[in-house]
Amino acid sequence: MNHGFLKVATAIPHVKVADCTYNATRIQALIEKASQQDVQIVCFPELCITAYTCADLFHQQLLISEAENALRNLVKETAHLKIISIVGLPVKVGSRLFNCAVVFKAGEIIAVVPKTHLPNYNEFYEKRWFVSSKDAIVDSVELAGQRAPFGINLLIGKVDFRFAIELCEDLWVTVPPSSLHSIMGAQVIFNLSASNEIISKNDYLLSLISQQSARCMAGYVYAGAGFGESSQDVVFAGKGIVAENGRLVAQADRFSFEEQLLVSEIDIELLANERQKNTGFAQDSTALFPSLPEYRLIECSVPEIETFVLSREVSPTPFIPAGLELDKRCEEIFSIQIGGLAKRFVHTQSKIAVIGISGGLDSTLALLVTVLTFDKLAMPRKNIIGITMPGFGTTGRTYKNAIDLMNSLGITIREIDITEASLQHFSDIGHSEDIHDVTYENTQARERTQILMNVANKEGGLVIGTGDLSELAMGWCTYNGDHMSMYGVNSGIPKTLIRYLVTWVANHKVSGESAATLHDILDTPVSPELLPMDENDEIVQKTEDIIGPYELHDFFLFYMVRYGFRPAKIFYLAQHAFEGKYTNEVIRKWLKTFIRRFFSQQFKRSCLPDGPKVGSINLSPRGDWRMPSDAVAALWLQDIERL
Repeated sequence: MNHGFLKVATAIPHVKVADCTYNATRIQALIEKASQQDVQIVCFPELCITAYTCADLFHQQLLISEAENALRNLVKETAHLKIISIVGLPVKVGSRLFNCAVVFKAGEIIAVVPKTHLPNYNEFYEKRWFVSSKDAIVDSVELAGQRAPFGINLLIGKVDFRFAIELCEDLWVTVPPSSLHSIMGAQVIFNLSASNEIISKNDYLLSLISQQSARCMAGYVYAGAGFGESSQDVVFAGKGIVAENGRLVAQADRFSFEEQLLVSEIDIELLANERQKNTGFAQDSTALFPSLPEYRLIECSVPEIETFVLSREVSPTPFIPAGLELDKRCEEIFSIQIGGLAKRFVHTQSKIAVIGISGGLDSTLALLVTVLTFDKLAMPRKNIIGITMPGFGTTGRTYKNAIDLMNSLGITIREIDITEASLQHFSDIGHSEDIHDVTYENTQARERTQILMNVANKEGGLVIGTGDLSELAMGWCTYNGDHMSMYGVNSGIPKTLIRYLVTWVANHKVSGESAATLHDILDTPVSPELLPMDENDEIVQKTEDIIGPYELHDFFLFYMVRYGFRPAKIFYLAQHAFEGKYTNEVIRKWLKTFIRRFFSQQFKRSCLPDGPKVGSINLSPRGDWRMPSDAVAALWLQDIERL
């Protein structure tokens, strides 16, 4: 598959009730349209060849035979196409009528899957016309002149990719068939449905689909009946939904009077990595279902795509939720940070916090967390000792912001200039203050950490760490300098998210001088301020000019650690996410930088201070990430060189 993606579509055709010829014509048109868009598997609604709302007409043998004839013609007319199609129709087996999904490709019927759970309550009367798959006594059927496998225990595909099918109500029961299909290896579930519309039902359905795709660590493609179905007693809105591992990837327009073809992709590689990482996925599940039915693999190759084009959106900020979810997420993150720090103070019985305040984003977030923690513990803010430690590169802007923020928040302020101490140290070790190398920079970082630690010892307090997840990934911290603390509240927060958290506090939690100061801090370039400022008192050492944009590195970090993607796929996704902002050459350059630094700086992560895991990614060897410090990056760098 193309970078691990499977291109799927959910199709909602116009139908006429009981007009099989017309319906098959509309289905064929959408199959051809999907094929032209390089769709590999397309799914149609339940009973789409006859329409779902035929009611007692399902007892008319003419309708059943014409449905079979329509299927025969549909299979024949699309035989020249490589696309896999899934349609719904009533299938008579002996004296029993089943509500079925039929899978076909290139003129061959691949499989026939009957519905298991037949709704027979409220507006539904399916048991009046159909029998359940549980009543089947054969494992193959003669249909449209072909013999095909029959049953619910069918996996379709090859060894490296398999999909399975359930129909409408099957999803709504306590243990959906898709749960068993996934345990047995299905990576994508296709659901042919005819769920009608009532108030709030769609929200519930979206929740079901999202949760089932998450529970099964699978893709879920849902096609629901739409315009043309009878509205005698109910209305069908035409629902097309694609979900992946708990995330709704794409949705069609409900209540559209037009035919719809919703095309999207499912990341099969992502799902495989998730299942591999979650070792309890298959182990525990098979223990719960010791009498699983024997499944059959029906071989069917997925058509290849010569020129693959990704249609789904790739967010450039994967750590940051969109829309209204962001406010809720910010509050939750602060609650996690506050909960972790509060427990540490309660456990140690310490009443004092010591924190270095630079006027930058990281120390600002750490201070805000500490202030909110003290408020929640009913401890006075004056017990927070904020220390500003100006040095060779401290600008007037950051110094003023540090002082103003501490003043506005009502904490204890101390100022300790590190210039003389650093100069004395240069003299002691024989280093020239004119040589602005790593020794020059790290001396300052370690001096600041030494001050914080010793003040904490003197006051009986805890040093609150300010370093963030992105810095830990890049190793952009001084070993035994700002790398150290007694509790690192930001260790699980990436740099791109910190900006949103500080903005959220400025807009929702503080006002006046505090809010104004926070907004100016947000506008200040990210810098460790370890090199002298220029003649205009401006920052010279801008972090992103040196190691690259944090938004790129956070993107690389997310997809490498969260999903285990190789650099080639990360590069491909980044091209889509940052199209128009960064060239391919720029992305490739900083991706190489990220890989090199991520591997070479592992030793700093191997001895991290304690800190709370906040999101799905954490680099603490105790919380999430275990990697030898002497692992080499050769394979990953070679993958980049092949781009």
